[in-house]
Amino acid sequence: MSDEDQFDVFLCHNSKDKPEVIEIAHELTRQGIKPWLDKWELRPGLAWQVLLEEQIENIKSAAVFVGSSGLGPWQSQEMRAFLNEFVERKCPVIPVLLGNTPHQPKLPIFLRGNTWVDFRTDTEAMEQLIWGITGKPPERKPKLQPVIQADDLSSEKEVNYTRLRDLLAAGKWKEADEETLAVMLKASNREEEGWLNVESINNFPCTDLRTIDQIWVKYSNGRFGFSVQKKIYLSVGGIADGNYYEQVWEEFGDRVGWRVEGNWIWETEGNWIYEESLNTSVPEGHLPIAQSYRGHHLPKTQQAQITWRSLLVRWNGLPLRFQGLCALFSRVETCEV
Repeated sequence: MSDEDQFDVFLCHNSKDKPEVIEIAHELTRQGIKPWLDKWELRPGLAWQVLLEEQIENIKSAAVFVGSSGLGPWQSQEMRAFLNEFVERKCPVIPVLLGNTPHQPKLPIFLRGNTWVDFRTDTEAMEQLIWGITGKPPERKPKLQPVIQADDLSSEKEVNYTRLRDLLAAGKWKEADEETLAVMLKASNREEEGWLNVESINNFPCTDLRTIDQIWVKYSNGRFGFSVQKKIYLSVGGIADGNYYEQVWEEFGDRVGWRVEGNWIWETEGNWIYEESLNTSVPEGHLPIAQSYRGHHLPKTQQAQITWRSLLVRWNGLPLRFQGLCALFSRVETCEV
């Protein structure tokens, strides 16, 4: 028999399962396996017994398919013939469970000890079947582990943002808010002053601004951060040009929870919302906004009280405008945060 007449595997099956077996035969062919399937190889008008016996004597392996229809009469005779071949030539006989096979299929006694291929649950069933036919195990590709991208904590001023990142990752929002002020003062070289003025905000290093924003956004699941605040500000009609627009700021304050019943929180006894567990009750964009810091380097008689986000300065109880807040959003826009 020529190599062209050689077949790699005989597909033994119940005729009622033929549609499923044909699909498998097509896939084997695409994988370079030559299957013997009665529908493809038995020419009408010729004695099929002779052709079948030739293949049984020379076939390299057999796949015995079991489906919901069970075993067919000729399938049982074919299996008995292959059992003799298996004993004499050590020809692999592979039990194959089709996708519609009962959970506890009843296999012939001689197949029960053979390793089967299960198309019901095994996602690699085709690779297993080819292994049984060719004797070549499939190449086991290592599963790719998800790449955990390290946080980019870059700084133009050699500021260490590790503590801020760790506080955010732990959901310690109040401590992270205070740490945000601390690192911004360091990046602006205004630790001694203890507050940011408009000039320092206008010249705040873009790399550091992006770093602070990115870790706030990441660990709040996109709810907090400068870029989140800027998006809300623009959505209410704001313009990031450094100018103050009273109506826009009031609407912005209402959206992020900095204004309650028409009053700015720092003008009342209200508190910033610091939730240990982030939830939807906290308005988006509410943080970061460090709580009030008293200007230690300013005369106490002037009752100076400063917040780094708004830079709202109280001189004898009279609030100035939001120059610092306007400047910050302008800087966020310039730095493309």
